[in-house]
Amino acid sequence: MSYLVEDDPAKRRFEILVDDALAGFTAYLPRNGVLVLTYTEVDERYRGMGVGEALVRGTLDQLRERGDRIVPQCAFVARFIERHTEYADLVVAAP
Repeated sequence: MSYLVEDDPAKRRFEILVDDALAGFTAYLPRNGVLVLTYTEVDERYRGMGVGEALVRGTLDQLRERGDRIVPQCAFVARFIERHTEYADLVVAAP
C-alpha cells in the first residue's frame, strides 16, 4: 500500500491517497497566521490500517517544512500530538 499526503488549498484540507484512491482528509481553516486543524476523516474501508496516523504525520511534516503553526482543534490530531511530542512545537494557543 502506498500513501501520498497532499495539500488541497482550494478545499482547505490535506488529503491522503492510498494507491491513488482518496482515503481521507484533515480539514483546516487559516486564522490569524495559523492553521486551525478542524476535522479528520478516514474512509471506513481504510480504518484500522494506520491511514489516519499516516495522514496526520504527513500533514504535520509538510506544515513544519512550510514553517506553519497550528491549533489542533480536531481531537484525532490533538491525541496524535500528545503521543508524538516531536510535533508539539507546531502548536500555538488558539487565536
